[in-house]
Amino acid sequence: MKRLLPAPLLSVALFVLWLLLNRSLEIAQLLLALLLALAIPLLLAGLRPMPVRIRRPGAVLRLMLAVMLDTTRSNFAVARLLLRPGARRHPAGFVHIPLALRDPNGLAVLAMIVCLTPGTAWAELALDRSILLLHVMELDDAEAIAADIKHRYERPLMEIFEETVE
Repeated sequence: MKRLLPAPLLSVALFVLWLLLNRSLEIAQLLLALLLALAIPLLLAGLRPMPVRIRRPGAVLRLMLAVMLDTTRSNFAVARLLLRPGARRHPAGFVHIPLALRDPNGLAVLAMIVCLTPGTAWAELALDRSILLLHVMELDDAEAIAADIKHRYERPLMEIFEETVE
């Protein structure tokens, strides 16, 4: 069954979405929706990430709270820069952050976190996944920012996705 439906929820969502977008329950649309719901997950199965196994659910809550706090704080800082461009204290710059996190799902979550936080953007990840290049809108102390990212985000992500935490 898993070979025919590698992602059952995705198949159901595709089926329903196709019917909603076409606003029709004609037999041709039902058959096309079924075909798409079966074919798309099969064709894209190779692109799906590794299965997720959350090792410490409590760390998820702590990480979510940290991200919400940091995003709110960063929103105010970026708004200040946009409303008063002359108030910029430091130029923009890049920070190299050495990473111990290797889990692809953890790295994907880290990418989402830094991209969702105003004032930062994921610029590049080394091929061996050992260094993250992060663009920061207002860079005053690169080492402090790297340490903050490692402590506030990387460490909890390692607790969530990896067996051992360094």
